[in-house]
Amino acid sequence: MFGNWLKTGLLMAAIVALFGVVGAVIGGQQGMLIALLFGGLTNLWAYWFSDKMVLSMYHAQEVDELTSPYLFRMVRELAQRAGIPMPKVYIIPEAQPNAFATGRNPEHAAVAVTTGILELLNERELRGVLAHELAHIKNRDILISTMSATVAGAISALANFGMFFGGRDENGQPTNPILLLLVVLLAPIAAMIIQMAISRTREFGADAGGAAISGDPLALASALAKIEAYVQGIPLPTAEMHPETAQMMIANPLRGGGVMRLFATHPSTEERIARLQAIARQMGQV
Repeated sequence: MFGNWLKTGLLMAAIVALFGVVGAVIGGQQGMLIALLFGGLTNLWAYWFSDKMVLSMYHAQEVDELTSPYLFRMVRELAQRAGIPMPKVYIIPEAQPNAFATGRNPEHAAVAVTTGILELLNERELRGVLAHELAHIKNRDILISTMSATVAGAISALANFGMFFGGRDENGQPTNPILLLLVVLLAPIAAMIIQMAISRTREFGADAGGAAISGDPLALASALAKIEAYVQGIPLPTAEMHPETAQMMIANPLRGGGVMRLFATHPSTEERIARLQAIARQMGQV
């Protein structure tokens, strides 16, 4: 777990440094400071409003103990085991089996599942998935992923600005055009690769954390295998229109292979299952 946090910290430092580099190339020292201020403001906005925005995007419908007692009671029991406040619970009317957590902190969090995942998984497997999402909340992964996504988006915006308007140093002299071209072309790609690496690292952490919360790592392993078998064959239109939200899901809702693995939001399902099986062996369950 410590290794995951260390890797995440280093990756976050890298993406912030990259942001500063882009600002410096476009506008010198002053440009770097303006870029970092812009990044801070975008993160502040995302911190307060991203959860409401993403739930609205997916047409998520809040449920309670009266409208969905099976799901609500399961989340409540697992939240108690995790030692976190009861999050709000939502159902997304989509056939693709998937789930995500959102919210700026454990006191203002939500868990959302699709109708597809409720139909596909048995009770034990669903507990494993919900425990995984609660681990994201407990570890404050949502804040980390939101920050990385907004900074990566801001880097792309800055790069587009540099492409159209050029760059100048602190003395007002034009930036070397070759350097500017390299930065505006490569920085958004590098930012996206770092962002996706952060997302993959946090998924491993949530798998381990979810296994600890549920006490049943093989349940999550079984759920991941089932989800993998269905998720690529059933589209999730909102994720395709807003691919920046794909990293929130328990399984990658988008398609892609080969070199696109560099930009994958999730580790391979095979590796996740192997790690969960190793945890189960450590717990004496295999």
